[in-house]
Amino acid sequence: MKTAITYTSLINGRWIESESNETIEISSPYKEELVGRVQAMTKNEVDEAIRSAKVAQRNWARVPAHKRASLLHEWASELERRAEQIGRVIMLEVGKGLADGVKEVIRTAEIIRYTAEEGLRFAGGMMQGDSFPGGSANKLAVIKKVPLGVVLAISPFNYPVNLAAAKLAPALMTGNAVVFKPATQGSISGTLMIEALVEAGLPKGLVNLVTGRGSVIGDYLTTHPGIDMITFTGGTSTGQHLSRRSAMVPLVLELGGKDPALVLEDADMELAADQIVSGAFSYSGQRCTAIKRVFVLENQADELIALVKARVEKLSVGSPEENSVIVPLIDKKSADFVEGLITDARDKGAKVIHGGTREGNLIAPTLLDDVTTEMRVAWEEPFGPVLPIIRVKSVDEMVDLANESEYGLQASVFTRDIDAAFRIADALETGSVQINGRTERGPDHFPFIGVKSSGLGVQGVGRSLESMTRDKLTVLNLQ
Repeated sequence: MKTAITYTSLINGRWIESESNETIEISSPYKEELVGRVQAMTKNEVDEAIRSAKVAQRNWARVPAHKRASLLHEWASELERRAEQIGRVIMLEVGKGLADGVKEVIRTAEIIRYTAEEGLRFAGGMMQGDSFPGGSANKLAVIKKVPLGVVLAISPFNYPVNLAAAKLAPALMTGNAVVFKPATQGSISGTLMIEALVEAGLPKGLVNLVTGRGSVIGDYLTTHPGIDMITFTGGTSTGQHLSRRSAMVPLVLELGGKDPALVLEDADMELAADQIVSGAFSYSGQRCTAIKRVFVLENQADELIALVKARVEKLSVGSPEENSVIVPLIDKKSADFVEGLITDARDKGAKVIHGGTREGNLIAPTLLDDVTTEMRVAWEEPFGPVLPIIRVKSVDEMVDLANESEYGLQASVFTRDIDAAFRIADALETGSVQINGRTERGPDHFPFIGVKSSGLGVQGVGRSLESMTRDKLTVLNLQ
Protein backbone atom coordinates (compact mmCIF):
# COMPACT_ATOMS: atom_id res chain seq x y z
CA MET A 1 0.00 0.00 0.00
CA LYS A 2 1.41 3.36 -0.99
CA THR A 3 1.96 6.07 1.62
CA ALA A 4 -1.03 8.39 2.09
CA ILE A 5 -0.48 12.00 1.04
CA THR A 6 -0.75 14.85 3.52
CA TYR A 7 -2.46 17.74 1.75
CA THR A 8 -1.83 21.39 2.52
CA SER A 9 -4.27 24.28 2.70
CA LEU A 10 -4.30 27.38 0.51
CA ILE A 11 -3.98 30.67 2.40
CA ASN A 12 -3.17 33.95 0.67
CA GLY A 13 -1.80 32.18 -2.38
CA ARG A 14 0.48 29.79 -0.44
CA TRP A 15 0.04 26.07 0.19
CA ILE A 16 0.77 25.71 3.89
CA GLU A 17 0.83 23.24 6.75
CA SER A 18 -1.16 24.37 9.75
CA GLU A 19 0.56 25.98 12.70
CA SER A 20 -1.39 23.49 14.85
CA ASN A 21 0.95 20.72 13.59
CA GLU A 22 -2.16 18.54 13.45
CA THR A 23 -3.85 16.78 10.56
CA ILE A 24 -7.14 14.96 10.04
CA GLU A 25 -7.09 11.47 8.58
CA ILE A 26 -9.51 10.72 5.74
CA SER A 27 -10.31 7.02 5.52
CA SER A 28 -12.12 5.28 2.69
CA PRO A 29 -15.74 4.38 3.51
CA TYR A 30 -15.57 1.09 1.61
CA LYS A 31 -12.20 -0.40 2.46
CA GLU A 32 -9.69 -0.19 5.28
CA GLU A 33 -7.43 2.34 3.67
CA LEU A 34 -6.20 5.79 4.55
CA VAL A 35 -6.91 8.04 1.58
CA GLY A 36 -4.92 10.99 2.90
CA ARG A 37 -4.64 13.70 5.52
CA VAL A 38 -5.75 17.32 5.56
CA GLN A 39 -4.73 20.20 7.79
CA ALA A 40 -6.44 20.89 11.12
CA MET A 41 -6.35 24.66 10.91
CA THR A 42 -6.51 27.21 13.71
CA LYS A 43 -8.58 30.32 14.35
CA ASN A 44 -5.53 32.46 13.58
CA GLU A 45 -5.31 30.85 10.17
CA VAL A 46 -9.02 31.47 9.60
CA ASP A 47 -8.35 35.14 10.35
CA GLU A 48 -5.53 35.20 7.81
CA ALA A 49 -7.67 33.49 5.18
CA ILE A 50 -10.46 36.05 5.55
CA ARG A 51 -8.02 38.98 5.71
CA SER A 52 -6.33 37.96 2.48
CA ALA A 53 -9.70 37.37 0.81
CA LYS A 54 -10.77 40.92 1.74
CA VAL A 55 -7.71 42.40 0.09
CA ALA A 56 -7.94 40.24 -3.03
CA GLN A 57 -11.66 40.91 -3.44
CA ARG A 58 -11.18 44.65 -3.74
CA ASN A 59 -8.86 44.13 -6.69
CA TRP A 60 -10.94 41.35 -8.25
CA ALA A 61 -14.11 43.48 -8.20
CA ARG A 62 -12.35 45.88 -10.61
CA VAL A 63 -11.38 43.12 -13.06
CA PRO A 64 -13.56 43.24 -16.22
CA ALA A 65 -16.21 40.55 -16.44
CA HIS A 66 -14.72 39.00 -19.57
CA LYS A 67 -11.43 38.42 -17.73
CA ARG A 68 -13.23 36.82 -14.80
CA ALA A 69 -14.97 34.58 -17.32
CA SER A 70 -11.60 33.66 -18.85
CA LEU A 71 -10.38 32.39 -15.47
CA LEU A 72 -13.49 30.23 -15.12
CA HIS A 73 -13.05 28.76 -18.61
CA GLU A 74 -9.42 27.93 -17.84
CA TRP A 75 -10.51 26.31 -14.59
CA ALA A 76 -13.08 24.19 -16.41
CA SER A 77 -10.47 23.06 -18.93
CA GLU A 78 -8.05 22.14 -16.15
CA LEU A 79 -10.73 20.09 -14.40
CA GLU A 80 -11.45 18.23 -17.63
CA ARG A 81 -7.75 17.40 -17.96
CA ARG A 82 -7.75 16.04 -14.40
CA ALA A 83 -11.15 14.31 -14.55
CA GLU A 84 -9.82 10.76 -14.20
CA GLN A 85 -7.47 11.68 -11.34
CA ILE A 86 -10.09 13.62 -9.36
CA GLY A 87 -12.82 11.11 -10.17
CA ARG A 88 -10.70 8.33 -8.69
CA VAL A 89 -10.13 10.34 -5.50
CA ILE A 90 -13.90 10.97 -5.24
CA MET A 91 -14.36 7.20 -5.43
CA LEU A 92 -11.77 6.51 -2.73
CA GLU A 93 -12.86 9.31 -0.45
CA VAL A 94 -16.67 9.20 -0.55
CA GLY A 95 -17.34 5.76 -2.05
CA LYS A 96 -18.97 6.89 -5.27
CA GLY A 97 -18.56 4.70 -8.36
CA LEU A 98 -15.58 5.63 -10.53
CA ALA A 99 -17.72 6.38 -13.58
CA ASP A 100 -19.95 8.65 -11.47
CA GLY A 101 -16.90 10.34 -9.93
CA VAL A 102 -15.47 11.18 -13.36
CA LYS A 103 -18.93 12.24 -14.55
CA GLU A 104 -19.17 14.61 -11.56
CA VAL A 105 -15.95 16.36 -12.56
CA ILE A 106 -17.06 16.72 -16.19
CA ARG A 107 -20.45 18.03 -15.10
CA THR A 108 -18.67 20.49 -12.83
CA ALA A 109 -16.66 21.85 -15.76
CA GLU A 110 -19.93 22.33 -17.65
CA ILE A 111 -21.43 24.27 -14.73
CA ILE A 112 -18.37 26.51 -14.53
CA ARG A 113 -18.48 27.28 -18.26
CA TYR A 114 -22.21 28.02 -18.17
CA THR A 115 -21.71 30.29 -15.16
CA ALA A 116 -19.01 32.22 -17.01
CA GLU A 117 -21.26 32.76 -20.03
CA GLU A 118 -24.33 33.60 -17.96
CA GLY A 119 -22.25 35.99 -15.88
CA LEU A 120 -21.32 37.99 -18.97
CA ARG A 121 -25.02 38.68 -19.53
CA PHE A 122 -25.76 39.38 -15.86
CA ALA A 123 -26.28 43.09 -15.34
CA GLY A 124 -28.30 45.75 -13.59
CA GLY A 125 -30.57 48.25 -15.30
CA MET A 126 -31.96 51.76 -15.43
CA MET A 127 -35.18 53.42 -14.26
CA GLN A 128 -36.74 56.74 -15.16
CA GLY A 129 -38.17 58.90 -12.41
CA ASP A 130 -41.35 59.84 -14.27
CA SER A 131 -42.62 56.26 -14.35
CA PHE A 132 -43.88 56.81 -10.78
CA PRO A 133 -46.76 59.23 -10.07
CA GLY A 134 -45.33 62.59 -9.13
CA GLY A 135 -41.86 61.52 -10.18
CA SER A 136 -39.60 63.61 -12.38
CA ALA A 137 -38.16 62.81 -15.79
CA ASN A 138 -35.06 64.62 -14.57
CA LYS A 139 -34.20 61.73 -12.30
CA LEU A 140 -32.48 58.71 -13.80
CA ALA A 141 -31.55 55.67 -11.69
CA VAL A 142 -28.56 53.56 -12.64
CA ILE A 143 -28.78 50.14 -10.93
CA LYS A 144 -25.56 48.16 -10.80
CA LYS A 145 -25.01 44.63 -9.54
CA VAL A 146 -22.11 44.70 -7.08
CA PRO A 147 -20.44 41.84 -5.19
CA LEU A 148 -21.18 41.15 -1.54
CA GLY A 149 -17.51 40.73 -0.57
CA VAL A 150 -16.19 37.52 0.97
CA VAL A 151 -18.37 34.46 0.46
CA LEU A 152 -18.04 31.49 2.79
CA ALA A 153 -18.77 28.34 0.76
CA ILE A 154 -19.37 25.11 2.70
CA SER A 155 -19.84 21.96 0.64
CA PRO A 156 -21.12 18.43 1.48
CA PHE A 157 -19.46 15.04 1.18
CA ASN A 158 -21.74 13.50 -1.45
CA TYR A 159 -20.86 15.84 -4.33
CA PRO A 160 -17.54 17.21 -3.11
CA VAL A 161 -16.55 18.84 -6.40
CA ASN A 162 -19.86 19.59 -8.11
CA LEU A 163 -21.61 21.31 -5.22
CA ALA A 164 -18.43 23.16 -4.27
CA ALA A 165 -17.85 24.62 -7.72
CA ALA A 166 -21.55 25.50 -7.99
CA LYS A 167 -20.83 27.94 -5.15
CA LEU A 168 -17.36 29.12 -6.12
CA ALA A 169 -17.98 29.82 -9.81
CA PRO A 170 -20.87 32.31 -9.38
CA ALA A 171 -19.09 33.96 -6.45
CA LEU A 172 -15.97 34.56 -8.53
CA MET A 173 -17.88 35.57 -11.64
CA THR A 174 -19.71 38.31 -9.73
CA GLY A 175 -16.53 39.78 -8.22
CA ASN A 176 -16.49 38.12 -4.80
CA ALA A 177 -13.66 36.38 -2.97
CA VAL A 178 -14.23 32.97 -1.40
CA VAL A 179 -13.28 31.15 1.77
CA PHE A 180 -13.96 27.50 0.94
CA LYS A 181 -14.64 24.99 3.71
CA PRO A 182 -15.23 21.50 2.30
CA ALA A 183 -16.84 18.71 4.26
CA THR A 184 -14.13 16.78 6.09
CA GLN A 185 -15.00 13.62 4.14
CA GLY A 186 -14.65 15.12 0.70
CA SER A 187 -11.93 17.64 1.52
CA ILE A 188 -9.26 15.89 -0.55
CA SER A 189 -11.47 16.03 -3.64
CA GLY A 190 -12.14 19.69 -2.86
CA THR A 191 -8.42 20.34 -2.49
CA LEU A 192 -7.70 18.85 -5.92
CA MET A 193 -10.45 21.03 -7.38
CA ILE A 194 -8.73 24.11 -5.92
CA GLU A 195 -5.36 22.93 -7.23
CA ALA A 196 -6.91 23.02 -10.70
CA LEU A 197 -8.15 26.56 -10.07
CA VAL A 198 -4.69 27.70 -8.98
CA GLU A 199 -3.20 26.13 -12.12
CA ALA A 200 -5.77 28.07 -14.16
CA GLY A 201 -4.32 31.37 -12.88
CA LEU A 202 -6.18 32.15 -9.64
CA PRO A 203 -5.07 35.53 -8.23
CA LYS A 204 -3.34 35.43 -4.87
CA GLY A 205 -5.72 35.37 -1.89
CA LEU A 206 -8.91 35.32 -3.95
CA VAL A 207 -9.87 31.79 -2.87
CA ASN A 208 -8.68 30.38 0.44
CA LEU A 209 -9.07 26.71 1.35
CA VAL A 210 -9.82 26.06 5.01
CA THR A 211 -9.94 22.56 6.49
CA GLY A 212 -10.26 21.70 10.15
CA ARG A 213 -12.34 20.40 12.99
CA GLY A 214 -15.77 21.92 13.39
CA SER A 215 -15.32 22.00 17.16
CA VAL A 216 -12.34 24.31 16.70
CA ILE A 217 -13.14 26.56 13.73
CA GLY A 218 -16.78 25.81 12.81
CA ASP A 219 -18.70 28.52 14.66
CA TYR A 220 -15.70 30.84 14.57
CA LEU A 221 -15.72 30.73 10.79
CA THR A 222 -19.47 31.06 10.28
CA THR A 223 -19.85 33.97 12.72
CA HIS A 224 -16.68 35.81 11.68
CA PRO A 225 -17.34 39.52 11.05
CA GLY A 226 -15.26 39.34 7.87
CA ILE A 227 -17.72 37.00 6.16
CA ASP A 228 -20.28 38.79 3.96
CA MET A 229 -22.36 35.82 2.79
CA ILE A 230 -22.69 32.10 3.56
CA THR A 231 -23.71 29.42 1.08
CA PHE A 232 -24.05 26.00 2.71
CA THR A 233 -25.08 22.53 1.61
CA GLY A 234 -25.45 19.88 4.29
CA GLY A 235 -27.61 18.54 7.09
CA THR A 236 -30.73 20.33 8.27
CA SER A 237 -29.64 20.57 11.91
CA THR A 238 -26.37 22.23 10.92
CA GLY A 239 -28.19 24.58 8.56
CA GLN A 240 -30.64 25.59 11.27
CA HIS A 241 -27.75 26.23 13.62
CA LEU A 242 -26.13 28.42 10.95
CA SER A 243 -29.36 30.32 10.45
CA ARG A 244 -29.61 31.11 14.16
CA ARG A 245 -25.98 32.20 14.45
CA SER A 246 -25.49 34.27 11.31
CA ALA A 247 -27.42 37.43 12.10
CA MET A 248 -27.53 40.01 9.27
CA VAL A 249 -25.43 37.87 6.90
CA PRO A 250 -27.12 36.71 3.67
CA LEU A 251 -27.64 32.95 3.66
CA VAL A 252 -28.35 30.32 1.04
CA LEU A 253 -29.00 26.92 2.61
CA GLU A 254 -29.45 23.62 0.78
CA LEU A 255 -30.53 21.11 3.40
CA GLY A 256 -32.24 17.73 3.74
CA GLY A 257 -35.33 16.27 2.14
CA LYS A 258 -37.93 13.56 2.49
CA ASP A 259 -38.90 13.59 -1.17
CA PRO A 260 -42.09 11.64 -1.88
CA ALA A 261 -43.25 9.90 -5.04
CA LEU A 262 -47.02 10.09 -5.55
CA VAL A 263 -48.29 7.34 -7.86
CA LEU A 264 -51.76 8.12 -9.18
CA GLU A 265 -54.32 5.63 -10.43
CA ASP A 266 -53.67 6.31 -14.13
CA ALA A 267 -49.85 6.29 -13.84
CA ASP A 268 -47.64 4.33 -16.22
CA MET A 269 -46.57 1.77 -13.62
CA GLU A 270 -43.52 0.55 -15.51
CA LEU A 271 -42.25 4.12 -15.88
CA ALA A 272 -43.01 4.89 -12.24
CA ALA A 273 -41.13 1.81 -11.04
CA ASP A 274 -38.09 2.64 -13.20
CA GLN A 275 -37.92 6.21 -11.96
CA ILE A 276 -38.62 5.36 -8.32
CA VAL A 277 -35.86 2.77 -8.11
CA SER A 278 -33.35 5.01 -9.89
CA GLY A 279 -34.35 7.95 -7.75
CA ALA A 280 -34.29 6.08 -4.46
CA PHE A 281 -31.18 3.92 -4.76
CA SER A 282 -28.53 5.61 -6.92
CA TYR A 283 -25.38 6.18 -4.84
CA SER A 284 -27.12 4.22 -2.07
CA GLY A 285 -29.66 7.00 -1.63
CA GLN A 286 -27.03 9.44 -0.35
CA ARG A 287 -28.65 12.37 -2.12
CA CYS A 288 -30.85 15.10 -0.65
CA THR A 289 -33.02 14.71 -3.76
CA ALA A 290 -33.40 10.93 -3.47
CA ILE A 291 -36.95 9.56 -3.45
CA LYS A 292 -37.40 8.63 0.21
CA ARG A 293 -41.01 7.40 0.38
CA VAL A 294 -43.71 6.28 -2.03
CA PHE A 295 -47.44 6.93 -1.73
CA VAL A 296 -49.64 4.54 -3.71
CA LEU A 297 -53.35 3.72 -3.67
CA GLU A 298 -54.22 0.54 -1.82
CA ASN A 299 -55.76 -1.16 -4.86
CA GLN A 300 -52.57 -0.61 -6.90
CA ALA A 301 -49.93 -1.14 -4.24
CA ASP A 302 -49.34 -4.83 -4.94
CA GLU A 303 -48.75 -4.17 -8.65
CA LEU A 304 -46.31 -1.33 -8.00
CA ILE A 305 -44.42 -3.19 -5.29
CA ALA A 306 -43.94 -6.20 -7.56
CA LEU A 307 -42.50 -3.98 -10.28
CA VAL A 308 -40.24 -2.11 -7.86
CA LYS A 309 -39.07 -5.33 -6.20
CA ALA A 310 -38.09 -6.86 -9.54
CA ARG A 311 -35.90 -3.85 -10.28
CA VAL A 312 -34.39 -3.63 -6.79
CA GLU A 313 -33.35 -7.28 -7.04
CA LYS A 314 -31.26 -6.43 -10.10
CA LEU A 315 -29.34 -3.56 -8.49
CA SER A 316 -25.60 -4.14 -8.30
CA VAL A 317 -24.34 -4.23 -4.72
CA GLY A 318 -20.71 -3.97 -3.65
CA SER A 319 -17.65 -1.85 -4.28
CA PRO A 320 -17.61 1.52 -6.06
CA GLU A 321 -14.54 0.21 -7.88
CA GLU A 322 -16.98 -2.07 -9.72
CA ASN A 323 -19.35 0.87 -10.33
CA SER A 324 -21.97 -0.73 -8.10
CA VAL A 325 -25.21 1.17 -7.55
CA ILE A 326 -25.40 0.18 -3.88
CA VAL A 327 -22.13 0.97 -2.13
CA PRO A 328 -21.13 1.27 1.54
CA LEU A 329 -22.44 4.37 3.28
CA ILE A 330 -20.08 7.20 4.11
CA ASP A 331 -19.41 6.05 7.69
CA LYS A 332 -20.50 3.71 10.47
CA LYS A 333 -22.68 6.35 12.11
CA SER A 334 -24.73 6.71 8.93
CA ALA A 335 -25.09 2.94 8.55
CA ASP A 336 -26.16 2.64 12.20
CA PHE A 337 -28.84 5.29 11.64
CA VAL A 338 -30.27 3.61 8.55
CA GLU A 339 -30.22 0.21 10.24
CA GLY A 340 -32.09 1.76 13.16
CA LEU A 341 -34.84 3.04 10.86
CA ILE A 342 -35.25 -0.41 9.32
CA THR A 343 -35.35 -2.10 12.73
CA ASP A 344 -37.92 0.39 14.04
CA ALA A 345 -40.15 -0.18 11.01
CA ARG A 346 -39.86 -3.96 11.24
CA ASP A 347 -40.62 -3.93 14.97
CA LYS A 348 -43.75 -1.85 14.33
CA GLY A 349 -45.12 -4.18 11.67
CA ALA A 350 -43.55 -3.18 8.37
CA LYS A 351 -42.85 -5.99 5.93
CA VAL A 352 -39.35 -6.27 4.47
CA ILE A 353 -39.96 -7.07 0.81
CA HIS A 354 -36.26 -7.04 -0.05
CA GLY A 355 -33.00 -6.38 1.77
CA GLY A 356 -32.86 -5.39 5.40
CA THR A 357 -29.37 -6.80 5.89
CA ARG A 358 -26.06 -5.12 6.65
CA GLU A 359 -22.38 -5.91 6.28
CA GLY A 360 -20.13 -3.22 7.70
CA ASN A 361 -21.25 0.09 6.19
CA LEU A 362 -22.97 -1.72 3.32
CA ILE A 363 -26.76 -1.77 3.70
CA ALA A 364 -28.58 -3.98 1.19
CA PRO A 365 -31.17 -2.10 -0.89
CA THR A 366 -34.23 -2.33 1.33
CA LEU A 367 -37.86 -2.16 0.25
CA LEU A 368 -40.46 -1.86 3.02
CA ASP A 369 -44.22 -2.42 2.66
CA ASP A 370 -47.06 -1.69 5.09
CA VAL A 371 -45.24 1.36 6.43
CA THR A 372 -47.39 3.49 8.71
CA THR A 373 -47.07 7.00 10.04
CA GLU A 374 -46.06 5.65 13.47
CA MET A 375 -42.75 4.50 12.01
CA ARG A 376 -39.68 6.74 11.96
CA VAL A 377 -38.87 5.83 8.37
CA ALA A 378 -42.09 7.53 7.25
CA TRP A 379 -40.74 10.89 8.39
CA GLU A 380 -36.98 10.84 8.94
CA GLU A 381 -34.46 11.25 6.13
CA PRO A 382 -32.38 8.07 5.91
CA PHE A 383 -29.64 9.17 3.48
CA GLY A 384 -29.32 5.49 2.68
CA PRO A 385 -30.78 2.70 0.51
CA VAL A 386 -34.15 2.19 2.16
CA LEU A 387 -37.51 2.88 0.52
CA PRO A 388 -40.81 2.79 2.45
CA ILE A 389 -44.07 2.14 0.60
CA ILE A 390 -47.07 3.83 2.22
CA ARG A 391 -50.52 2.64 1.14
CA VAL A 392 -53.23 5.32 1.07
CA LYS A 393 -56.93 5.56 0.30
CA SER A 394 -56.92 8.70 -1.86
CA VAL A 395 -54.80 11.25 -3.67
CA ASP A 396 -55.83 13.83 -1.07
CA GLU A 397 -54.31 11.61 1.61
CA MET A 398 -51.07 11.46 -0.40
CA VAL A 399 -50.88 15.24 -0.56
CA ASP A 400 -51.75 15.67 3.12
CA LEU A 401 -49.07 13.18 4.24
CA ALA A 402 -46.50 14.70 1.90
CA ASN A 403 -47.17 18.18 3.28
CA GLU A 404 -47.11 16.99 6.88
CA SER A 405 -43.35 16.51 6.56
CA GLU A 406 -40.99 19.10 8.02
CA TYR A 407 -39.14 18.96 4.69
CA GLY A 408 -40.05 20.52 1.35
CA LEU A 409 -37.37 19.92 -1.24
CA GLN A 410 -38.88 17.97 -4.16
CA ALA A 411 -41.65 15.55 -5.04
CA SER A 412 -42.50 13.30 -7.97
CA VAL A 413 -46.01 12.85 -9.37
CA PHE A 414 -46.74 9.97 -11.73
CA THR A 415 -49.88 10.40 -13.83
CA ARG A 416 -51.08 10.63 -17.44
CA ASP A 417 -53.50 13.45 -16.52
CA ILE A 418 -51.68 16.75 -17.03
CA ASP A 419 -54.46 18.71 -15.28
CA ALA A 420 -54.15 16.49 -12.21
CA ALA A 421 -50.36 16.80 -12.36
CA PHE A 422 -50.46 20.58 -12.17
CA ARG A 423 -53.22 20.61 -9.57
CA ILE A 424 -51.24 18.32 -7.27
CA ALA A 425 -47.97 20.14 -7.98
CA ASP A 426 -49.61 23.36 -6.86
CA ALA A 427 -50.85 21.70 -3.66
CA LEU A 428 -47.49 20.19 -2.65
CA GLU A 429 -45.36 22.26 -0.25
CA THR A 430 -42.04 21.71 -2.00
CA GLY A 431 -39.56 23.78 -3.94
CA SER A 432 -39.84 21.59 -7.05
CA VAL A 433 -42.18 18.96 -8.43
CA GLN A 434 -41.15 16.44 -11.07
CA ILE A 435 -43.91 15.11 -13.34
CA ASN A 436 -43.32 11.51 -14.47
CA GLY A 437 -39.68 11.61 -13.48
CA ARG A 438 -37.50 11.01 -10.46
CA THR A 439 -36.59 13.75 -8.02
CA GLU A 440 -33.17 15.13 -8.91
CA ARG A 441 -31.09 18.24 -9.16
CA GLY A 442 -30.78 19.94 -12.50
CA PRO A 443 -30.32 20.70 -15.21
CA ASP A 444 -28.04 22.97 -13.25
CA HIS A 445 -29.36 26.21 -14.71
CA PHE A 446 -32.85 25.45 -13.37
CA PRO A 447 -33.76 27.07 -10.04
CA PHE A 448 -33.08 24.69 -7.13
CA ILE A 449 -35.26 25.46 -4.13
CA GLY A 450 -35.91 24.08 -0.68
CA VAL A 451 -38.76 25.24 1.55
CA LYS A 452 -39.51 24.56 5.21
CA SER A 453 -36.58 22.62 6.73
CA SER A 454 -35.14 21.84 3.30
CA GLY A 455 -33.49 25.17 2.77
CA LEU A 456 -33.41 28.90 2.39
CA GLY A 457 -32.90 30.86 -0.81
CA VAL A 458 -32.57 29.67 -4.39
CA GLN A 459 -29.69 28.11 -6.30
CA GLY A 460 -29.14 27.29 -9.97
CA VAL A 461 -26.65 29.27 -12.03
CA GLY A 462 -28.69 32.42 -12.65
CA ARG A 463 -30.17 32.49 -9.15
CA SER A 464 -26.75 31.96 -7.58
CA LEU A 465 -25.38 34.96 -9.47
CA GLU A 466 -28.29 36.99 -8.06
CA SER A 467 -27.78 35.77 -4.49
CA MET A 468 -24.09 36.74 -4.47
CA THR A 469 -24.68 40.36 -5.49
CA ARG A 470 -26.67 43.32 -4.30
CA ASP A 471 -28.15 46.31 -6.09
CA LYS A 472 -26.18 49.56 -5.97
CA LEU A 473 -28.25 52.59 -6.90
CA THR A 474 -26.85 55.82 -8.31
CA VAL A 475 -29.37 58.57 -9.10
CA LEU A 476 -28.52 61.07 -11.79
CA ASN A 477 -30.30 64.42 -11.36
CA LEU A 478 -30.54 65.92 -14.83
CA GLN A 479 -30.71 69.68 -15.25
